[in-house]
Amino acid sequence: MDLGLQGKVALITGASKGIGLETALHLVREGAMVAICARNEDNLQQAAAMIKDQTGIEVLYIKADITKEEECKKVVNQTAEHYGRLDILINNAGTSSANPFETVETDLWQHDLDLKVFGAIHCSKAALPYMRRGGQGAIVNVTAAIAKTPAASSLPTTVSRAAGMALTKAMSKDLGKDNIRVNTVCIGLIRSDQIENLWKKQAPNLTFEQFGSDPIHGIPLGRIGRTEEAAKVITFLVSEAASYVTGTAINIDGGKCGTL
Repeated sequence: MDLGLQGKVALITGASKGIGLETALHLVREGAMVAICARNEDNLQQAAAMIKDQTGIEVLYIKADITKEEECKKVVNQTAEHYGRLDILINNAGTSSANPFETVETDLWQHDLDLKVFGAIHCSKAALPYMRRGGQGAIVNVTAAIAKTPAASSLPTTVSRAAGMALTKAMSKDLGKDNIRVNTVCIGLIRSDQIENLWKKQAPNLTFEQFGSDPIHGIPLGRIGRTEEAAKVITFLVSEAASYVTGTAINIDGGKCGTL
């Protein structure tokens, strides 16, 4: 299937590792021109080198701290200036921060909201003029399935991710008239550095596949997901194949989440 991504320009935040990096690879393979950003320049350089090694294509990489509004504007403007346009924004920057309510201090609340909510707000606002100029656009906010069914000791992540889902729905209604689609993917257990550390800590005697298939995780598909499985859904959502899809929150969690 031709996804209609040839020549489109995409910016992905938090793209030096994991789902962001895998999504960059998928978009490049579909013919998109891609910019990646993250806070660690060494990781960015390694990610860009890996993409070029695997695809033969160079991507633009920009060091940026998405918790700062001026940095958000910088990365969006540099991407549009470099490629001449901006069609796709994937707000992927974020970390997991799960703690009991009473232990979360104000500065942690603020940092989590600045990174996951205001980062998406500021990047999206900066991207809108370029998308409007091009007559269309696609934004994906990467959130978490646990935001739909918050567990104990899951703060502040579940709150900021739930805000990201509400932001997505509201943006989709405001921006539909400009042919700008906004969706969110709600990530469950996907293999990452964090999950691998958990595996090595909890079950070092098991292979990752054995650890991932343990019923304790409560995943109906019986395994932890792969980064490329999340990347494929994100790539679909920003493509022409999803031209009539907006305002959705799609779970990528193997069926674990108890709500749609």
